[in-house]
Amino acid sequence: MIVGVPKEIKNNENRVALTPAGAKELIKRGHTVYLQTSAGTGSGFLDEEYESAGAQVLPTIEATYEIAEMILKVKEPIEPEYGLIKEGQLVFTYFHFASYEPLAKAMIASKSVCLAYETVEKEDHSLPLLVPMSEVAGRMSIQEGAKYLEKPLKGRGILLGGVPGVRPAKVLILGGGVVGTNAAKMAAGLGADVTIMDLNLNRLRYLDDVMPANVNTFMSNEYNIRELISTHDLIVGAVLIHGAKAPHLVTRDMLKDMRPGTVLVDVAVDQGGCIETCKPTTHQDPTYIIDDIVHYCVANMPGAVPYTSTLALTNATLPYALELADKGWKKACNENNELKLGLNIIHGDIVYKAVSEAFALPYKAVENFL
Repeated sequence: MIVGVPKEIKNNENRVALTPAGAKELIKRGHTVYLQTSAGTGSGFLDEEYESAGAQVLPTIEATYEIAEMILKVKEPIEPEYGLIKEGQLVFTYFHFASYEPLAKAMIASKSVCLAYETVEKEDHSLPLLVPMSEVAGRMSIQEGAKYLEKPLKGRGILLGGVPGVRPAKVLILGGGVVGTNAAKMAAGLGADVTIMDLNLNRLRYLDDVMPANVNTFMSNEYNIRELISTHDLIVGAVLIHGAKAPHLVTRDMLKDMRPGTVLVDVAVDQGGCIETCKPTTHQDPTYIIDDIVHYCVANMPGAVPYTSTLALTNATLPYALELADKGWKKACNENNELKLGLNIIHGDIVYKAVSEAFALPYKAVENFL
């Protein structure tokens, strides 16, 4: 198979979908890898390293899309890329379709095969290609939240861990999944007073067992959220519903109950956000203020630490990419239900129910194409 790796062009996105080591694995199996020049530079991988691995470097993004049967990316295609995607081309990347209708409609129009990292799902319902970036984003949410609590950045002017004789900051984490667990670990390690909320009592029991003493668990519901937001300094939105838009747990009217300088970090922003006043921001301009509340809503948080993120992501995606290249997408998805669940749009038809429901668009069962 001919595999193409374009350079990411989303704002401040420095990750790359394939490392030189990954390129070598594909080439060893008889596949051809084309890489757009400098695609790996932001992550610390030079063109020469890819060429040493046997990949061929192309000068433009257009040339990369034109030659490839399978496109490997990190982030969803953005508008300048829509017209480059060909009919029947397999695009393997994060899509998060349910949060952005223009992207879904553009991929329908392209008649490509869209296989989304975020809906590849194991039998135990875990999301193996979302986990590594969720780990990074969860840890970064506390790193960034601590920074924006500083007074020069319009925060409350509170040190996350406090000091002897002064209480630490209070951190509220909405969601006890991978993002929330990693956020809680980081906040607890820095000495904050942490509360993590979830709907699943068994998950709360588990977290209560494994977390340090400065992490408390609390059942998630509107009443409890309203009670806690008025006393917490940093609130992290860490809610994920597989392939669907995130629910609004923090609503516009709740902002008035928060103290000025409270920081909201919405990690769920690329799924529509679980904070109603959330809108996607960039690393270049990461925050905005509504009612004296600081909102940090960067949609590609792991892009700020591209070396770590690229290695973590490709450790997870490469086995699936090898399977797709070896067998072709149809055979691979027939034989591997995890990949089959990753299929979102095929030849102009939506085959993932949550995406069709998000926009009231027609749905076709994926089995029609396999």
